[in-house]
Amino acid sequence: MSCTTILVGKKASYDGSTMIARNDDGFYDVKKLIVVEPKDQPRKYKSRIGHLEIELPDNPLRYTSTPSVDGEHGIWAANGINSANVAMTATETITSNPRVLGADPYVRYEKAKSKKEKDRAGGIGEEDLVVIVLPYITSARQGVERLGALLERYGTYESNGIAFSDCSEIWWLETIGGHHWIARRVKDEEYVVMPNQFGIDYFDFDDAFGEKKEFMCSADMKEFIEKNHLDLNLDGKVNPRNIFGSHSDADHVYNTPRAWFMGRYFNPSTYRWDGENADFTPESDNIPWSFVPEKKITVEDVKYILSSYFQGTPYNPYAKNSEKAGIYRSIGIPRTGVMAVMQMRGYMPHELQGIEWICFGPNAFNAVFPVYANTEKMPKYISEVTLDCDTSNFYWTSRLIAALADHSYGQCIQWIERYQGAVSAGGHRLLNEYDAKMTESGDYSLIREANEALCKMAGKEAVNALNHILLESSKDMKSNYSRSDN
Repeated sequence: MSCTTILVGKKASYDGSTMIARNDDGFYDVKKLIVVEPKDQPRKYKSRIGHLEIELPDNPLRYTSTPSVDGEHGIWAANGINSANVAMTATETITSNPRVLGADPYVRYEKAKSKKEKDRAGGIGEEDLVVIVLPYITSARQGVERLGALLERYGTYESNGIAFSDCSEIWWLETIGGHHWIARRVKDEEYVVMPNQFGIDYFDFDDAFGEKKEFMCSADMKEFIEKNHLDLNLDGKVNPRNIFGSHSDADHVYNTPRAWFMGRYFNPSTYRWDGENADFTPESDNIPWSFVPEKKITVEDVKYILSSYFQGTPYNPYAKNSEKAGIYRSIGIPRTGVMAVMQMRGYMPHELQGIEWICFGPNAFNAVFPVYANTEKMPKYISEVTLDCDTSNFYWTSRLIAALADHSYGQCIQWIERYQGAVSAGGHRLLNEYDAKMTESGDYSLIREANEALCKMAGKEAVNALNHILLESSKDMKSNYSRSDN
């Protein structure tokens, strides 16, 4: 599934929190935000794609989830925060190359060809990962360790990148072939950009097979590389992107332009991003995996960059007079199902540390607002969503706003910007209000009330935006005439 991810270390963020966020770019997937209680977590999990049965541990933790409303093809939980204040987003589909896949093929489901044979189960994949990992970990590091062990045991049928975070640190894991993986800790002062391409550009085997402070990997990784002649580096340094990744023409249209735009936004003066003497262009294969930003990064920055479509460049698909408009795949696209920013606030009491900023539908036109993750149930506005269009919930209201605004972009963009600003400001205001109430009183039962208030605020602003955008789009209908019919 094509997605875009950004990871923000605690010294790079505006308030000292860690933030991991991802666009879940399915195919117009209908999504909701729910809480999964331990009693509702399966003890035997069976995947739809891999047809794989996995025995799960007892005593799972409660966790949030953004599953697909249509469960026909599996849960696809996408992201969440558990009651130990560990967050996970899964997954960012990444790339590989024929040498890797020849050495360690994907583990794909194979149906038996006769009654005498048995079906061959496939491995684990994006459909499964949040459900089989997040309820069983109490730190980001444990997330890497558990998922790594599952990959080595069951294998995978696809290439994926997965992020884990807690209040202290962020880890990023990338799968390699069917059973191998590497992981790297995000430096506290850095942010990471991931656009559907194998990303990690430096690895330290001494640490991975020693103290594991910053790096982890499969137990046989060095032998795997040497045996299969995978290392293409000439300088003696280990650049996993050159070993396991891709450098295709498709990457230059679909993937690297997104990394270019994200780096350009957060580090406009550090490098040259435009012109003949640019350090990096939209088609550069060597755009760094991580950067130290020029200023601290806010939730609004994360939302903006994951909603972006090359504004201020010739590649903006809404630009009317540019021959290059739309030639690169945007970050914010119409078929996004959900985007969530998992913010882990280490400076708050345990009950208030996990904040999930949620938005649904096309990111260019939707709005994001926060909810407290440490709760038994989410409000109906974001949790009770059906496959039928219904403006009583945030998902379908967001989809309607986007479809109408895209049709009349020039007339509607001002209302979109006002809507996004109002929802974000309202979210911060209510967070400040309820943070103060709960820390002063110690009454964390107010979390349910706070989440209801946040949803009510977002719903009011969404309806107001829809009213304005519907009117503007109606004025732009093809059968309109300037002469009044009154």
